[in-house]
Amino acid sequence: MSLSQDSIDRIERYTPEERLRYLVKEVVSHKQIWILTDQDGCVMLNSEDEDCAPVWPNQEFAQLWATGEWQDCEPKAIPLEKWYASWTQGLEEDDVFIAVFPNQDEEGLIISPQELDYELKQQAKK
Repeated sequence: MSLSQDSIDRIERYTPEERLRYLVKEVVSHKQIWILTDQDGCVMLNSEDEDCAPVWPNQEFAQLWATGEWQDCEPKAIPLEKWYASWTQGLEEDDVFIAVFPNQDEEGLIISPQELDYELKQQAKK
């Protein structure tokens, strides 16, 4: 599925809470979550207090971040089952939080991997 530029621009202007809801719906619908990777693995962001793994709902939004110092990064889809099976626990063990669908202004909610799992599983029940 390819998003139009108008859709991308509109969704980019969502509040962080709206982007969380959008991400949860898209991830559950498509059964995958998007990260950016480089030669060392998943790209990380540093907030004031936490190390964070940024995640996106679609390839298009992840690709928008592959600029500047991240221009050599590639969007990568993680199947939702693999996310549940290994990523949540691995991120928790490493004290890494989730930067939920950060926009181009680097705004986004920071939540625990367990919180994201909960939101995804609640959406899957709908």
